[in-house]
Amino acid sequence: MSHHIPRRKFIGSLSLAAAGFLLNWQRSFAAMAPLTDKAALSLPHFPDTYHAFVWRNWSLVPHTVLARLAGTSPENILATGLAMGLDKPLPVRKDVWNRNYITIIRRNWHLLPRTQLTDLLGWDEQRLEFTLREDDFLYEKLGSFKPSCPPVTYEAPSAATRQVGEVMKRAFPSGLPREEEPLFHFVKELSAPVPESAQKLPSTGFSPRLGYSYFALYGDPLLDEHADPYPDHYLARLSAAGMDSVWMHIVLHKLVPFPWDASQSEGSEQRMRTLRKLIARAAGHGIKIYLYLNEPRTWPKSFFEKYPKLKGAEAGGVASLCTSHPEVQAYLRNGLAAITRQAPGLGGFFSITASENRTNCWSHNQGASCPRCGPRGGPAVIAELNNNYAKGIRAGSQKAEGEVKAPGLVVWDWGWQPGWGQQIIPALPKEVMLMSVSEWDVAIERGGVKSSIGEYSISAIGPGPRARGHWEAARRAGIRTVAKIQAGNTWEIAAVPYIPAMRNVAEHAARLRGEQVDGLMLGWTLGGYPSPNLAVVAAIGSDPKLSPEDAMAQVAKERYGAAGDAVVKAWERFSSAFSEFPFGGGLYFSPMQTGPANLLWGKATGYTATMVGIPYDDLARWRGHYPQDVYVSQLRKIAAGFAEGLGALQRDVAGVELTAGQRVQLRREMEVAETVAVHFRSAANQCEFIALRDGQGAREQVEALLRDEMELAKRMLVLQRKNSTLGFEASNHYFYTGEDLAEKVLNCSYLLNAGGAG
Repeated sequence: MSHHIPRRKFIGSLSLAAAGFLLNWQRSFAAMAPLTDKAALSLPHFPDTYHAFVWRNWSLVPHTVLARLAGTSPENILATGLAMGLDKPLPVRKDVWNRNYITIIRRNWHLLPRTQLTDLLGWDEQRLEFTLREDDFLYEKLGSFKPSCPPVTYEAPSAATRQVGEVMKRAFPSGLPREEEPLFHFVKELSAPVPESAQKLPSTGFSPRLGYSYFALYGDPLLDEHADPYPDHYLARLSAAGMDSVWMHIVLHKLVPFPWDASQSEGSEQRMRTLRKLIARAAGHGIKIYLYLNEPRTWPKSFFEKYPKLKGAEAGGVASLCTSHPEVQAYLRNGLAAITRQAPGLGGFFSITASENRTNCWSHNQGASCPRCGPRGGPAVIAELNNNYAKGIRAGSQKAEGEVKAPGLVVWDWGWQPGWGQQIIPALPKEVMLMSVSEWDVAIERGGVKSSIGEYSISAIGPGPRARGHWEAARRAGIRTVAKIQAGNTWEIAAVPYIPAMRNVAEHAARLRGEQVDGLMLGWTLGGYPSPNLAVVAAIGSDPKLSPEDAMAQVAKERYGAAGDAVVKAWERFSSAFSEFPFGGGLYFSPMQTGPANLLWGKATGYTATMVGIPYDDLARWRGHYPQDVYVSQLRKIAAGFAEGLGALQRDVAGVELTAGQRVQLRREMEVAETVAVHFRSAANQCEFIALRDGQGAREQVEALLRDEMELAKRMLVLQRKNSTLGFEASNHYFYTGEDLAEKVLNCSYLLNAGGAG
């Protein structure tokens, strides 16, 4: 996610949505203390922590590992789980264990001490530290501290264990729903040969059309070539959906030698080999590879004790490598030249210079503390940094037989302070492209509350004034332009592979076509599913005369045959409903991603909701600047709109003749729409429950909400076991699994028996 500008002076000038988000990115990731005095949350719906440990890891971690950690036998682990009503587990697939480590970490964050957590994963402390820091800010998503947890040890099944089993039997008299698609089944599906009917779209229109893998591992994706982020047939599907470029995360000192400590670059040759192979394979599908630049990374104080002259702005126990220092500039130029030289055919890079990690001294607006960068100011430092990137790329493109076409450099303006763009853009080299978030600063009014968009919105349609201003400055400077959008899904709800608010997506693409931007970034880590959304955007970009209505009709007919007209009507209803989304500073903290899997608490937890991680019961942060009643009302409008649109679609397609493939596509469309409805209805329920709990509401109201939450959790369990894409996002892995949804049933049952609230 690209996000970060902590300085309050700047935040005060941003939209409410952007400011609310940015204020929550002020903590440093450097000082990750292994322990805290804050106790982990208790889980009273389980007999003890050991039972919670067995439950939450039942289908994700081999029972031999669970037994070793708990000091018992696999047979005892099995006996405990079966006594609680869990299904007899299948062997844990290696790919699930390896691909789902973020889900495993998150669900054990309040259960295991750090030492047992590393043992559970089969990692060492160094790997855990790297993952928490570099895997798209996982540590922030977990709250930037580790709750204090005593070691988990075996507890023999008891009457309390059997009580859990009785609750499960009452809730699921026939047992848990059958798993029709195991977790990560979609990887196999998307990696299978593309049907002959899938036609490659024309390559005219926006270029690059840049997206991210739906299932790539984020932190260090090039080290393990077996965890392929872009299998051949998946590349073919992305090409058919309209992409001509894909991107992946890198850390520069992991890909090229780090001149001050060679040990930091261990494995760099393997990573480079993997990159070269990927570039060659992607080229066969007409797709280029782009690498994400957020460099140079910070280093701890101990590093600067040896190299004090390289030290830049300092915060939170780390400091930047000062990009005004000649040696740091040489490192960046040489590093990018080495990548460009050793990875021929690379599509390019895109840079983030004022968000994410603390990179250059002005990246988090603290450059005044650097004696070199302070007097120069942020615009001069950031313009120079991007120029050094470009020089390195250019140098790596020099060949003995003459210069070859250099990889591109997309300069992203995320986080630049107001007014910076007008100074930075004219100072950029002409060969770069300037990228701006299209919907930024679009004015909205939801439920009578006025605000404006920050980013990550399908509910609002861009472009906005900030992007238009920066694109115009780029054109005056002779620089090409890129619009960053979220074509597939957004943090408004990322637990579905795409948001079927197709009218909004189509209209946004048409406006950008009219704006004459050169290229598109189709999404951050979310949105890489080869969805009808991507196909609609590609169709509009490929035909200058195609209207949003005709683009939707064309894509719907190709995917759903005779049901196409009914699907377009549903898309219109979904778009209208989704335009009610209460966009604001609470976007990243609400339970939109966890939906009915988010637990309810009889008393306030005192925990703060984390960035697309753990919502807890932090209603104040969820709703942001919206009054509580307005916020809940908006959520219920969305849930009702999707439910009504889905009902109409089901009626309209009854009896329509479809091929087997079209019927599968249509069923999945319906499952996605229902998941959106379930998540927003559950989020509204949770808000009302917390308000009633804290206000000592009527018991009847509380009980009704708890019972509805149980039903929503059970329904979502059925949906996820039919469709493995539901609940998943690449940089967060599964927000929930079947055991989490079943745990919500236990949780609600406990609260009902305990009196609900208070």
